[in-house]
Amino acid sequence: MRHSRVPAASFIARVLRDPYEATLGGPNPEAIHNLLATVHADLVCPPSGHSVSWQDCFDGAMLRPLPHKADFLLDERGNPKPLPAHVTGEAADRARKAQAIAVRIRRGARHMPLGNQG
Repeated sequence: MRHSRVPAASFIARVLRDPYEATLGGPNPEAIHNLLATVHADLVCPPSGHSVSWQDCFDGAMLRPLPHKADFLLDERGNPKPLPAHVTGEAADRARKAQAIAVRIRRGARHMPLGNQG
């Protein structure tokens, strides 16, 4: 008997249950979701092109909860990853702001019972 495969992502909710979403995302969690997904796409998609489009990178990141988005911008120790050379100007400023938020989210999520969400 064959079993169809189900992507694990379908079991991971984008929005955390209360009060975790508000605690990690602040007064406007949707803006934080958007910022982290935008910066992730900026970091992995250089202007010279990439095998995956910027929009696909953004959309893929938007499917994830805040702690997962934060992890896209941090190394395994929870520190901000170095910015690639192609990220300059406003994009670099936005990335540094997002990395500071990602550090805060990662530290806060560490003490929450989030299961596979965190």
